[in-house]
Amino acid sequence: MSALSSFFPSKFLGHPRDRADSPLSRLRFQLDTMPGSRKYVFTPATRAEILSELYDSFWGSYSHMFLPNSNSSLPMHATLSEVQFRAGMHTDSNAPSDRPCGRIFKKGEACFRCKDCAVDDSCVMCSRCFGATNHVTHNVICFIAQQSGGTCDCGDAEAWTTDPQCPSHTISPETSDSVQQFIAGTLSSPPRTTPKTIAGQEVPPVKNYSKRASIPPDLHESMSRTVGYAIDYILDTLDYSPDETICPRDEIVLRNQPSGDPMMMKEQYCIVIWNDDKHSYDEVSQLLVDTTGRTKDEASEVVARIDENGRDVVDMNANVPRLLEIGHSISQVDLGVTIRRAYDTFREQVSAVIIEWLLDLTRSRIGSDTVTMREIVAAELLSSRKHSTPQARADMSELQDPARIDWMFVYHTKLWKKPRLNLKEVYASLLFLSHEHKLAVASHFANIYNRVIDLYLLVDREAETSVKYFTLQLFTIPSVALYVARQHNMISRLLAVVTAFFTNQIEGRRIIMPPDLNIQIDVETFPFKSKRFMPVFSDLRYLCSSEPVQKLIVQNNEFISQFAKTCQLFMCVNPNKRLASDHVEYETDAWISVFNVTLSLSRVIKTYGQAFAKASVAELVAAVNTVMHHILIASVARDDERDPTRFPPIVFHDVEFGNSTYNVVDFNVLDGPVSFHHSLQWLLSELLKHVDILTEENLQQVGLQSLRDVCLRKASEQAVQTIVDYPLRVLAMVAQIRTGLWVRNGFAIRGQLIHYRDYMLRELCYDQDLFILQNALVILNPDSVFISMLDRFQLTSYFSGAALHEVYEDTQLGGMVEELLYVLTAILTETACASKMPISVLIRREIVHALAVGPATFTDLTKRVAERLPDDINFERVLREVTNFKAPDTTSDLGMYELKDEAYDEINPFFYHYARNKREEVEVVLRTRFQKRGIEDPIIIPKPLNITFGPFTVLPSVFESEVLLQILFYSLYNVLSVTDNTGNAPPAAEAILDQAIYLIMSALIERLDFFSSLAVYKSFEEDRNLLSMLCALEHHTTFGKAYKGRIGWILTRIAQHEPNAVQIQRFIPESSMADDPNEAKKRAAKARQEAIMRQMKAQQASFADTFDDFGDDDEEDMGDTPETPVSYGTCIVCQEELNNNKAFGSLGFLQPSRVLRRYPEPPIAQMNDVFTVPETLDRAGPPSAIATFPPLEAAQVKWDGPPKFDAFDTSLHGRFGLHASICSHMMHLECFTVYSASIRQRHRMQATRNHPESIPRKEYICPLCKSLGNVILPVTQPQSLILNPVPFADWIRAQGISILKSKSDPVLESLQFRNGTGEFVFWSAQDPGYQSYMRGGDRSDPLEVHKMVDTVMVIAKTISTQTRHLRTTRPEPDPGERGAGLYLPEDLVAYTISCLEVAQRGQGHPGTTVADSLTESQVQMIQGIVSCLTKLASLNFKSRPDEGRLAVRQAIIKRLLPEWSRTSFTSFAYPLLLRDPFTVLAETAAVAPDILRHVLILTYYACLARTVIALIYCMSKVRPQSQPPGTQQYEDIFGDVRMFFMSVIRPAPSLEHITEVAFQTFGDAKIAKMLYVFTLPFLRRAAILCRAIMPNAFSTPEDTDDLCEYRRLLKMLGIPPLSDLPNQDTLQNALSGWCSHYGHSPAAAQLNSGIYLDYPTIYRLARLPVVFDHLFLEQEKLLICPNCKTVPQDAAICLMCGTSCCLQSHCCMEASPIAHRGECNLHERTCSGPIGIYFLPKRCSILFLYANSGTFAQSPYLDVHGELDINMRRGRRQYLHHARWEEVRRLWLTHGIPTTIARKLESTVDQGGWETL
Repeated sequence: MSALSSFFPSKFLGHPRDRADSPLSRLRFQLDTMPGSRKYVFTPATRAEILSELYDSFWGSYSHMFLPNSNSSLPMHATLSEVQFRAGMHTDSNAPSDRPCGRIFKKGEACFRCKDCAVDDSCVMCSRCFGATNHVTHNVICFIAQQSGGTCDCGDAEAWTTDPQCPSHTISPETSDSVQQFIAGTLSSPPRTTPKTIAGQEVPPVKNYSKRASIPPDLHESMSRTVGYAIDYILDTLDYSPDETICPRDEIVLRNQPSGDPMMMKEQYCIVIWNDDKHSYDEVSQLLVDTTGRTKDEASEVVARIDENGRDVVDMNANVPRLLEIGHSISQVDLGVTIRRAYDTFREQVSAVIIEWLLDLTRSRIGSDTVTMREIVAAELLSSRKHSTPQARADMSELQDPARIDWMFVYHTKLWKKPRLNLKEVYASLLFLSHEHKLAVASHFANIYNRVIDLYLLVDREAETSVKYFTLQLFTIPSVALYVARQHNMISRLLAVVTAFFTNQIEGRRIIMPPDLNIQIDVETFPFKSKRFMPVFSDLRYLCSSEPVQKLIVQNNEFISQFAKTCQLFMCVNPNKRLASDHVEYETDAWISVFNVTLSLSRVIKTYGQAFAKASVAELVAAVNTVMHHILIASVARDDERDPTRFPPIVFHDVEFGNSTYNVVDFNVLDGPVSFHHSLQWLLSELLKHVDILTEENLQQVGLQSLRDVCLRKASEQAVQTIVDYPLRVLAMVAQIRTGLWVRNGFAIRGQLIHYRDYMLRELCYDQDLFILQNALVILNPDSVFISMLDRFQLTSYFSGAALHEVYEDTQLGGMVEELLYVLTAILTETACASKMPISVLIRREIVHALAVGPATFTDLTKRVAERLPDDINFERVLREVTNFKAPDTTSDLGMYELKDEAYDEINPFFYHYARNKREEVEVVLRTRFQKRGIEDPIIIPKPLNITFGPFTVLPSVFESEVLLQILFYSLYNVLSVTDNTGNAPPAAEAILDQAIYLIMSALIERLDFFSSLAVYKSFEEDRNLLSMLCALEHHTTFGKAYKGRIGWILTRIAQHEPNAVQIQRFIPESSMADDPNEAKKRAAKARQEAIMRQMKAQQASFADTFDDFGDDDEEDMGDTPETPVSYGTCIVCQEELNNNKAFGSLGFLQPSRVLRRYPEPPIAQMNDVFTVPETLDRAGPPSAIATFPPLEAAQVKWDGPPKFDAFDTSLHGRFGLHASICSHMMHLECFTVYSASIRQRHRMQATRNHPESIPRKEYICPLCKSLGNVILPVTQPQSLILNPVPFADWIRAQGISILKSKSDPVLESLQFRNGTGEFVFWSAQDPGYQSYMRGGDRSDPLEVHKMVDTVMVIAKTISTQTRHLRTTRPEPDPGERGAGLYLPEDLVAYTISCLEVAQRGQGHPGTTVADSLTESQVQMIQGIVSCLTKLASLNFKSRPDEGRLAVRQAIIKRLLPEWSRTSFTSFAYPLLLRDPFTVLAETAAVAPDILRHVLILTYYACLARTVIALIYCMSKVRPQSQPPGTQQYEDIFGDVRMFFMSVIRPAPSLEHITEVAFQTFGDAKIAKMLYVFTLPFLRRAAILCRAIMPNAFSTPEDTDDLCEYRRLLKMLGIPPLSDLPNQDTLQNALSGWCSHYGHSPAAAQLNSGIYLDYPTIYRLARLPVVFDHLFLEQEKLLICPNCKTVPQDAAICLMCGTSCCLQSHCCMEASPIAHRGECNLHERTCSGPIGIYFLPKRCSILFLYANSGTFAQSPYLDVHGELDINMRRGRRQYLHHARWEEVRRLWLTHGIPTTIARKLESTVDQGGWETL
């Protein structure tokens, strides 16, 4: 060591107390010498060595207290918490405890928030705690943690309004009481003059912790000193690290960088690339390949490390110019890059490992003690740092004796992604130690907050991992929020940050504090363009939302004063000035930034205002006066202190109106600057909303009488007018913009208006301005307020009788009058704020008016109400009270809410949130409802104000204003006079009349006597009064009909007080005049129409008589015309007729498939599911438990979380084959050739596009329906043959004789398989003997079927060649031999029909069978593929007249007759029972359809025998268990089942004992049930085939609905039941022969029978939980990727086998030279073959894959409101929707996924790959 002392400073050589051989000394030495000894290369082994040294130093000789018994030392590369977890030391984490949960969320983990239980939105629960508590009827939000660091608040006394009653984390009353005592003490104690942090030694140990381990003192010291040294090492390293990721300009700058290298002799430098969210994997990977010379794979590995860790060293050497060249190249694309000494880079990597180690300590335990190690980490972090560099000390000079945690907070920016997130987890883990630890950490964070904010706003490259977001966990804790607000003056400091930042008081990378309050805002500067300011307002809102902090704000007037100064800064910001002559040349978007800032501020204003709900009347009055004072200071400051563009001088002028003069503010909105933003007025509005405090009785306690006294005690009326005038200017400007007076200002002014009046945001600004104006009515003389409004709207002359305006054109004038009346209506009739409407009533009113025009989805509804209301806990409860929920039924439906009938009575058409169009829609709705009740002219009467307390009880007296009366008079007078004089109604006439009449009706309700007198005795123009105008309007030619009912109501009310005046002036028309002229016009028009119709009818009759005999003479010549060819429609390309004159076909698609399932052999399946199969599969089953939505009853059943989601293992038990389908569209072959050429041309022209079809796979897209296709199938008519009428027994006998008489056919024998299966080589997909049409086609075929067969054979051969490994159940010749490959009758025809049958299970209607469910296109498809088999057979017998039908027919019959297969010398040595009988039936349909019924009987009985053999083998493997005997239900079908089983296995004596045991185990009844279930699919498939080939011969029998499906199908197909076998000698002989042949074959001696049973039940996908969030309760069990053995951050659940895969993750990706394949594509190959169906839980969507393409589809889950929630953006609880889930299943079973993907790709021309869709 002495030799090194000259190179290492004393701080590196250890503590003087350290012994030279102590573990801590060894740790110091190892870490100090490691950079040089490892040559600056950091490897996984280096990490393991560091961890080992840290642990050794930490626990010394006490490792046994930490490690499980089996471990004497920690394994390499492992951490302590991992070892303890694997050893089961964490199993007691669910044990009951009175401590909070505190679980740290990992990235991608599910979090739950219950709005009914939580204090605020920051309080969340982990899945384990959520699953243990009951929230069934609560409003639950589920979301995914975007990064680690959040914590579960379960058990925290300050997080819940209602205790969730978690069994593992109880909230003790003592804890709650101590927190409340702390809050009360903090509120009552005076604040400290200087903030003081809480040091580590001041924090007491966790109290009452029962599991605390006994720690020896020397171990405690060792742990503390090791942790302290480790933290100091990190800080010493980061002292020299840069704050910003900037590449040095040149070599001089590089070499002069600060460094911690004590020797500075080694010229080794490292270049480091830093992570960001702007560059893609491929972009950075290619950049590394180009700049560093790495291979593609090496670059990909580096990029993966950069993404995972946040940065990575990409090169290290001493060639500085080369490194600078690389660095500058990388930095040109704005990618973070640094070049530093290798020594410093190595130490930074060591520091990252130390941080990882600190995190591991917080996760670990000593025995069962989870607290002590965290206490030690907390104590060391809260302690002072031992050493620091002078430069670092100078940088932290504003703090006295900063603790280590202070340094860590400041240096957080110097770190990268992974250590940042690890540190945030460390900090979060300390908060849950105790309340004292929360306060201690918070005190230090508050102390350093200004530096943290500086770095966040101005420096930090990775803002999303900034430690600034730690405020969400600190400031939302009520007691902590109070503490930092009280003792650290946090609110004032935050307000100072806002002031300094937005006035651009920034020097270097620091915000200047304290700010200069005289600097004005410039919206074009950097701060307004920054997108990081919003979290600063959020911090302020977090603090002010806390109830204790609100009490603090209320009790101390300086808080409102400071906040008012901050709001004053933004008052009248970004003013607008009307452009009158020229259009705006450049539209700046600064207004967007300004709105973002002021709306963020207004949310804080709302929170600040709500705090005063807890104020006394004196405190509220003082706050109101304070805010008014600051408004006036800003408005009337000296000219040299005021910005004239924002605050023009306040000037008053006199306005003559009526017979009076009014002194009001003089301002012209058309000429002066007007801003939308009046934050101080908004704050004043919030304060004045506490009308329950400002009551007359309360105000008398402070010597005041009314709100007027409050405002005028320290301000004049002119001052109040000044305050009110700013919002009034905005309202006038809004009116002018809406009427088109500001069009030259461009889109910016419209955008501001839209934001200002937006439904969701108007409560923050527009409604506040209206409420200020409403307050003015009770503070000032209402007449002066009305005059100010008229003056600002420039309508004084209009309401004095002038119908023309000097500035406004006619349309603009009408619009301005309408807007003025709208504002008047709002401030005179709106009572929400004036009456302190309860929140539930307010929500009810908003919902009612939002849904008045019709039903809406929940999302649409929330967009029509203020943004805070949907977040209120009462919102959904009220929603259920006033609406009916229409659940979504189909896949395209969404949940809709519609008003209950009684709620329509609450609708007010003049609701102040309605614009004119909406009001008119609502009126139509209401009138329609009234008319349905028989009320022809309904009158909607305004509701009384009913303000019973507060300042606004005097609001109804405003209707006594003569100025208001004059406004109403001229509203009617001007409209009627213009209409009468010009004959046309003026613009906006009806809107003006509607609002004026509504105000008159409101006045009569509120002040009937007084207003009636005014209406009668106050005269205006032409000595007319309001009553005379109303009387004139009642029967006015233009308006009388529309307003007659309302005017009648008004006149009736006035007549109650002034009957004589009404009687004199009211005009009552005579009866002869009473007819409406419009009605007379309608009657005349109707009469003319009827006359015209009578004339046309007569002309038609005459024409028919004249030409009745036309054509009779020519009928005799029509008989010799040639027969018209049968038409099949038109070609979809050329639109010509499709008939036999020109070859055509159906567009079809052949695809590989693994949909069909083999029944798994026991013990995988215990056969219990067989007994639950319904006996009838062609009828719909009982309704599903999730058929109703939301399925709340099903949701209450706890999900069991079955392994692999109870899915079927397709990879082991799937059956491979070819599936055929057609889209029902047809095309000429010539047109098909042309169309195919056009597809190839499109691919050449759009080379970069991801096309929906693949040319190498011969695919195309149907031009009409966009279905995917790759073949063209022949179109044939149904067979006109009739079934062979010979009885079955006679037919068998005749066929035997015929075969005996026939000669040997060597050609036929050469075309059959050599292995004796009886199959034909020409029906094999890879048959080398097949000749295409071009090589030797059938030229005599006019329909060119051979050409179409070519398309089928090309696709079949390609698929067959690629899938040999998937076909294991049928003996196949080797490739190259005749008969190689897929056998088309079995693997195409039978497979396709089987798929059709499976898809129809569980569906159907009474009176039908499965055959009746076939669509026309399915029948056409079956006929097409069968005709391909027919053509393939005929091509091998071209020389024969019958094209070989007779020869093939005899071969099939030979195969079925047992006497031809009993010896091994025949062509049929292979037992028939080892072949699929349905395949033989398909062969028969192709060449001999007339004997289908006879062959069907034989194949059915072969199926019975096969099933018996397979069942015996299956039952022999099921563990014997007592079975209830059951009742024999199928005796009439099967007869004596036991006897039949014994007769089948008689040739195999070894099976007799097994059969006996099986019958003893299961019983006859259950075995009969199994025989029924496993043979029913054969009958269903046979019915489909027979109906398609010979529809007339196999019709559905009538009156059989009372029979089960089996009996109905036997009857329909004409098959004698097994119970009739004793009477069927022929069948007995056949069965005996087949069974004997099988019994003597090697297959009978195998462990399995060689016979596979088809899966007989209804096919289901994986069983997802009914409640979506249940997936996350068991995700550590269910969502484990089998490849990487982790819970994927983004999982994909295979819906076919239930496996969880990593979605778009590099951990499980397969790299290939061509392309990278993710795990979903890789899994698809082994599971389902060509297609993949995945559910993506965290994206809430379905992923479909097919042949390297794919698409995303909608989730089968809908939230509680019946809406999709893609990516869980809203997070509401979701439920499985039956119709959507069934649609996914239908797509799978019908093989519709390739077409679905193709249609999606076809509809989008994407250049980024389908993954971007």
